[in-house]
Amino acid sequence: MAKGRTTEVVRAYYDSWMGGIDTFDEARLRGLLAPDLHFEGPIAGKRTEAEPFLRGLANFVGVMRGIRMLHQVYDEDEAAVLYDAELPGGMVRFAEFFRVEGDRIRSLVLHYDAGEYRARGGR
Repeated sequence: MAKGRTTEVVRAYYDSWMGGIDTFDEARLRGLLAPDLHFEGPIAGKRTEAEPFLRGLANFVGVMRGIRMLHQVYDEDEAAVLYDAELPGGMVRFAEFFRVEGDRIRSLVLHYDAGEYRARGGR
């Protein structure tokens, strides 16, 4: 896969939810995520399936007030993104690591401080 395609897929992922819950595009996201997505995060733990991830992302998007992208790095089939999310109680920093295969996100590892996230209004 070309580096450009990985960039396109990951950017489409963010475009599908960064505008907030009113523009949350679940159908588009479902098309970007492998059905057996491997997800790992501080609250959810390790999971294999896109549907629970989509529910968790919708919950996050429902409380976040904005995203400020800080860094993005793309390779042939991997990407890393660092951003700050504005929550009701303040900013929380997130880092996401993607593996893209066959025009879909195959795995996503998310890092953030779960205590800080909950204290600032995350759910």
